[in-house]
Amino acid sequence: MSMKTDYLNTTQPGIIALVPAYNEATRIQPVIAGALAHLPVLVVDDGSRDDTADIAEASAATVLRQIPNQGKGVALRSGFQWALSAGYDALIALDADGQHDPAEIPKFLDCFKETQADLIIGARDFSQIPLVRRVANSLGRWSFSWALGRQVLDNQSGYRLLSRRMMEATLASEEEGFEFEVDMIVLCVLHEYRLEWVPIRTIYADESSHINPIEHISNFTRVVFETRRRVKANIAKP
Repeated sequence: MSMKTDYLNTTQPGIIALVPAYNEATRIQPVIAGALAHLPVLVVDDGSRDDTADIAEASAATVLRQIPNQGKGVALRSGFQWALSAGYDALIALDADGQHDPAEIPKFLDCFKETQADLIIGARDFSQIPLVRRVANSLGRWSFSWALGRQVLDNQSGYRLLSRRMMEATLASEEEGFEFEVDMIVLCVLHEYRLEWVPIRTIYADESSHINPIEHISNFTRVVFETRRRVKANIAKP
């Protein structure tokens, strides 16, 4: 029986792919088509000014239109709420710009089936990205691993599977932008949920096109020290 049949035609577990999107009209269609080979697809259009939502609907995805643009964190949270209301047991999030290969969805499905992990993150091979970005990502991973007190292979990968209770836990997060995805890892650890990793292809894309670098660094630094504080406070609990 194929992976497509396993997950499209059975109800336990019910899993859906979530694709948050902002102005991705030129790139989203093959992402949806690839994901639909394995799972139903939900697209959260985050206030796009182009035809992203219309193309997603024409590609057979369910579409939530979020107006105005509110950032990826809010788009993800909206998708989680929709999936929870629809009764899904898990969700796989991947980006709309093509940097996540939908053909690798079975890796997440297999890991979930074997481990029942609450959060499964796709870990990239950083040796395959440009030097400047490689250094920045390495520094980010090392500092976040220090703050969390455990090794983190890829804290900024948006390709990840969340269990139902992991989705529920994230709704309490106060973060909104990329920090929401980082906080997701913190919540998983603090709740003592299972965290797993699967290797994924490293597809270089202009993933920072919507990010202010100075604001990004400032917010990440804040998240690192806040994470350290939360972890230490959790350890100190009686």
